Amino acid sequence: MSSKPQAPTLVMLHGLLGDAQDWGEVIADLEGINSLALDLPGHGQNQHEQVGSFEAFHHWLGDALITHGVRRYCLLGYSLGGRLALYHASLQPPGLESLWLESAHPGLPASEHPGRIAHDERWALRFEQEPLEDVLIDWYQQPVFADLTDVQRSRQMQRRLANHGPAVASMLRSTSLGHQPSLWSWLENTLLPISYFSGQRDAKFHTLATHLATMAPRLRHISLNGGHNLHVEQPEAFSQQLNAWLGTAS
Repeated sequence: MSSKPQAPTLVMLHGLLGDAQDWGEVIADLEGINSLALDLPGHGQNQHEQVGSFEAFHHWLGDALITHGVRRYCLLGYSLGGRLALYHASLQPPGLESLWLESAHPGLPASEHPGRIAHDERWALRFEQEPLEDVLIDWYQQPVFADLTDVQRSRQMQRRLANHGPAVASMLRSTSLGHQPSLWSWLENTLLPISYFSGQRDAKFHTLATHLATMAPRLRHISLNGGHNLHVEQPEAFSQQLNAWLGTAS
């Protein structure tokens, strides 16, 4: 008698300046779902590791999955982690069964690449050269974080002080949105099940997700009451969506 195949593992990728612990509250509410939250290169326990491109990250992730014995998996990524997850998925890796994106950009037109690379280089230089606390104060004043209260903003900055500025700078340069190929067309045409979380108070990415859902009819747009970082703001609602969809996977 053949044994039941192992259920897919939910592999989770955090955003820039984060770490695997960012997913703690979501993981606590998962019901019968195997999960693996990874520290990205340059972050958390992997501060000493670096990747030089999206392609290099794709191979890094493949090696990490082998190390952890993961063969069947669903991939969830937030912001930078979402962009990396999207690129990885677009290469059709064996074993990937679904993709979950949270506040992740599918890519810019080629004409906007130089401007974005220059923008990210300015931040990278600051992360390399200035006290981390000073840079974080300005980082969390960016429009994408406008919905944060002063208390939330302060809490986020305190959590991010464990980062190593030069390691963050290296990852920011390597994975700039300006270096990312546009994956809008891939999202429109892929047969891979995809879900996209956006926060109703995150004007930029909520608008982007709404537009994406009209282009890619197979994509599920999940709109939650929150801002850019939904898995921190609304962990229970976030986990409910994962439980409803992944709990039936086998």
